[in-house]
Amino acid sequence: MDVSRPRQIVIAGAGIAGLTAAIAFARRGFAVRVFEQAPELAEAGAGIQLSPNATRLLDRLGVTEYFLPAAVRPERIALHDARRQRRIAEVPLGEAAEKRWGAPYLVVHRADLQSALKARAARDPDIEIATGARVSDAALHARGVTVSVDRGGAISESMPLLLVGADGVWSSVRAIGSGHHSERFTGEVAWRATLRRDSRAGAALAEIMPADQVSVFLDPRFHLVAYPVRGGSALNLVAIAKGSWNPLAKGPADPAPLEAAMRGVRGPLGTIVKDAGPWTFWPIHEVPAGLAWTARQGAALIGDAAHAMPPYGAQGAAMAIEDAVTLAELVAARPGDLTGALEAYEAARRPRVEQVAKRGRFNKWMWNAGGFVRLGRNMVLARRKPEQLAADLDWIYGFDAMTADAR
Repeated sequence: MDVSRPRQIVIAGAGIAGLTAAIAFARRGFAVRVFEQAPELAEAGAGIQLSPNATRLLDRLGVTEYFLPAAVRPERIALHDARRQRRIAEVPLGEAAEKRWGAPYLVVHRADLQSALKARAARDPDIEIATGARVSDAALHARGVTVSVDRGGAISESMPLLLVGADGVWSSVRAIGSGHHSERFTGEVAWRATLRRDSRAGAALAEIMPADQVSVFLDPRFHLVAYPVRGGSALNLVAIAKGSWNPLAKGPADPAPLEAAMRGVRGPLGTIVKDAGPWTFWPIHEVPAGLAWTARQGAALIGDAAHAMPPYGAQGAAMAIEDAVTLAELVAARPGDLTGALEAYEAARRPRVEQVAKRGRFNKWMWNAGGFVRLGRNMVLARRKPEQLAADLDWIYGFDAMTADAR
């Protein structure tokens, strides 16, 4: 690497991954420019689970204090058989999580987390965020990388030390590098809704979805997760089921496919689709494993841009946060050796992400089990102690992306 190159980082995308990366790089003395193609920074109305491997990093970056008043610290994750609506297992969280993993397990509305990241980034004079601006091209050459930014038709160029693609599953930076869009639809859809606790539907669901836990309902045709957000005043719902996707379709989402998947479920859970609307529709995509995440001349992908995966482990945001911090730490630790830093980043992150994705595939198989496999699953989980189930998650939740061992 030419040591005369500026210590400037250009980041495409101002979501969770991009803003976390901006804060992490600025913390290490880099000047950061973030380009977001949306006209303003806003996040869709849905919740997010932040496990200890994510919250410990957000706390060190000074982000947690901005969203903590709106976050909820659930006491447990409770797994239920959706047909019987009977609890079959639980993982202790709350104080037990902080003692075991050294950081809290929190649930929060995405808008509250996005606002917190924006507020923390605004506090740092080395971070500049431009909206209505898109990274439209990147040229890799012997001297590094030249980045083109489109601001309403006006094109500007710069040569930063590093271009970070944090622009999500439909990443334009990844497409620039590979020459094509490589994401693929999984055939599943996430349906999301937010429900006020003091509403009629919220009261009806209180018995099966207590306000102090993450409730998971398992069925061969769907799974549904519910947890409190907005300081406990609202309930976030997300249901995953098979579905189709028409990218040209417009207008409000029709939850009929979700209703069909949940047909036969009794009680408040059985009427949740009509009681809890409106529902938003999100087609689940994944990025195939094996694609390069870095270019030695000065480009790297993080988060969903690198490795979008189905949400069966609630680790999408956590992996993006880990990516962002690891990349910043390695680039800062190797001045004059950007190529080595990028190689170390991919070598450190790829096995970790692949292991988490593998666990997600196992969860999908287990959660959607039917017939005798479902009965066996219920029996095995019911016999395991909560502490044993927590121990199974030590390698995920106990991980620290800022430690030397993690890098």
